[in-house]
Amino acid sequence: MSIQKNIQNIRQHIPTDVKLVCVSKFNPNEAIEEAYSCGERIFGESKVQEMCGKYESLPKDISWHFIGHLQTNKIKYIVPFVSLIHGVDSYKLLIEIDKQATKINKKVNCLLQVHIAREETKFGFSEDELIDILSGNEWKELKHIQICGLMGMATFSENQDQIRDEFRTLKYLFDKLKSDFFVNDKSFKEISMGMSDDFKLAIDEGSTMVRIGSSIFGHRLY
Repeated sequence: MSIQKNIQNIRQHIPTDVKLVCVSKFNPNEAIEEAYSCGERIFGESKVQEMCGKYESLPKDISWHFIGHLQTNKIKYIVPFVSLIHGVDSYKLLIEIDKQATKINKKVNCLLQVHIAREETKFGFSEDELIDILSGNEWKELKHIQICGLMGMATFSENQDQIRDEFRTLKYLFDKLKSDFFVNDKSFKEISMGMSDDFKLAIDEGSTMVRIGSSIFGHRLY
């Protein structure tokens, strides 16, 4: 099946107010160009070096989203062009993004990653950690980051009820943080949850942004 057909198929299940992030990591430029020719403009990468190379060689109206686990020493390379960093999973990372963004006087959009899965391998804040950080005033001094919402990954499981429950947890936390800390902040509006296997469930539970790779590009060769 072609990338174009895959996108048409997926688009039928995504409401117009939900953003599609085409997860292009490990895929060649040609695959991205095919999705681009279908009108897609948001692409997600998880390796800094790979994303920088693609940014240099592909159309400049692409909105690049970083969706991987970001190391502090790599932030400076993507800050000039990244549209959204999905996986901010520590306060230390937030500080470093702000530091690098300050150098070029740019405000960088970020999502706070929440650990909602029942797997130890997933990264992210707990609810208590987020409330603890946001209750203080330190983060408000970070003038070159914009917190745009939350991101989470459900457990890799066949159990649909469990996955739905984890997505509900993220939506509940988003609503709580919105009312407690971001009530007048129009930028705090995104819930990035849902991937190829579970994006329909995620949309049902309030996702505003789904990250889909293998259902568009096929399974990657790592």
